[in-house]
Amino acid sequence: MADFAIRAEGLSKRYRLSKTVRYNALRDVLTDAMKAPIRAFKTRSNGTADGLIWALKDLSFEIKQGDAVGIIGRNGAGKSTLLKILSRITAPTRGYARVRGRLASLLEVGTGFHPELSGRENIFLNGAILGMRKREIARKFDAIVAFAEIDKFVDTPVKYYSSGMYVRLAFSVAAHLEPDILLVDEVLAVGDAAFQRKCLGKMGETSREGRTVLFVSHNLGAMSALTRTCVYIHRGQLMDFGDTASVVQRYLVENSSEQRSVGGVGRFRRDPNMETPVRISRVWVNDGSHEIPILEMGACFSISIEVEAISSIQGANVSVVLKDIHGQRIVVLFSWDNEFALSISPGRHGIQIDIEGLPITPGRYFADIGLNQTTITRSYDVIIDYPLLEIVNHGRVAQWLDRPWGGIHWKEVQWKLR
Repeated sequence: MADFAIRAEGLSKRYRLSKTVRYNALRDVLTDAMKAPIRAFKTRSNGTADGLIWALKDLSFEIKQGDAVGIIGRNGAGKSTLLKILSRITAPTRGYARVRGRLASLLEVGTGFHPELSGRENIFLNGAILGMRKREIARKFDAIVAFAEIDKFVDTPVKYYSSGMYVRLAFSVAAHLEPDILLVDEVLAVGDAAFQRKCLGKMGETSREGRTVLFVSHNLGAMSALTRTCVYIHRGQLMDFGDTASVVQRYLVENSSEQRSVGGVGRFRRDPNMETPVRISRVWVNDGSHEIPILEMGACFSISIEVEAISSIQGANVSVVLKDIHGQRIVVLFSWDNEFALSISPGRHGIQIDIEGLPITPGRYFADIGLNQTTITRSYDVIIDYPLLEIVNHGRVAQWLDRPWGGIHWKEVQWKLR
């Protein structure tokens, strides 16, 4: 007997985009009738019909029992649609998915809850939906309530719960009733940081007990820590399925290249009344020889900055400020800390910043890069919010020095003019 928990073959889901219904006058009817042959010709030529979209297209994969599997992809890739098909919320247009075992899903805040019922009643209702006996639910009731931290409100109708209380109870019910397969969408983003850590720990415990976990998240650090295999979906199609580290790396490389091609090198901010003698033309991260937008935590790397000078400049300074996705300053690099001043002649030149063991946690980081006149009060050129790099996994830990303006003021770098 096969040991799979989920098997998908040619799984596809097509939706028809709805249009606003409006009153049609006689001229509208006649116009639509005249355009009908043209629409039919376009449909035959393109092989698609107007108003139709494939949320999923020919997905085939197999997940073994006890696997912890992540599902990644950009917004609109089809991740939630896949979980809804596996949960039997919606039916596939084509293909099939076989699910073996009792399945619990947490796709939206309060999925399966009745707002007029209390937390206690909803726990028993959800347990019954999952096929649990009343005695079994009662045995685990105290653990569910304690995990959700709603002891004082367990007999209050859930319609009065905050979104955080709602999701805590929903996750606690789904995780403690011991389903064979647990599906979790991005709903964990609703809870606070402490609750998210509890949820990740519980999902890890569920996986170690031999049950299957499917986890959809944009938190790639949590994905790498929790899952062993990963599914990468792009525009409804299966791009990769395999080891989490390699799949996440491919996703980051492709996503990073798309970001850079759309917005150039970033959003420039210049003084419109000043004709700058030098400007930044390109920025990238490398390992000394190859461009690498993805790094492991604690790895050594270099930031390369290419500049074009119209006239000679003397004594300029370079600043690089790394920020997280929320805009919070994380690392501050100033060239004058290492007694490096930029003096260049007209033409194209390169600046290389060699960084050793930067202790920042996994995540995506943006950069503000500036060419400054002696101090940062006057600038030749500045790039704002450049998508510089992605940190994954775990690595070395080092000591750093906090500064009043925020971020790590990191001085263990070398500045070079090429």
